[in-house]
Amino acid sequence: MLTIPWLVTRLPADYFDHRRREGWREATGKPFASFLLAMLKNLLGAVLLGLGVVMLFTPGQGILTVLVGLLLMNFPGKYRLERWLVTRPGVLKQLNALRKRRGKPPFHVP
Repeated sequence: MLTIPWLVTRLPADYFDHRRREGWREATGKPFASFLLAMLKNLLGAVLLGLGVVMLFTPGQGILTVLVGLLLMNFPGKYRLERWLVTRPGVLKQLNALRKRRGKPPFHVP
């Protein structure tokens, strides 16, 4: 729960503003390190997704944890899903409230 606000505030304000996302693995030039990092990132995302689902029914930041878990994982259609989730009024309000408390500008949404 302590890392979620940190992760949300680390994202740039225009994170959801682009039509299409560039692949970060193609630019590194180190295929094994990129593969290992992607596996670790997906594993962490799956753990956060599972914890977020549990927190939906128990005290905690369930919606934000699910969102961060999805942001970390790689799957087809991920960016469209991210943009759809962020355009929900409650989600965007919570994300921008976290960013405001940390002195960061609100997210730009399409």
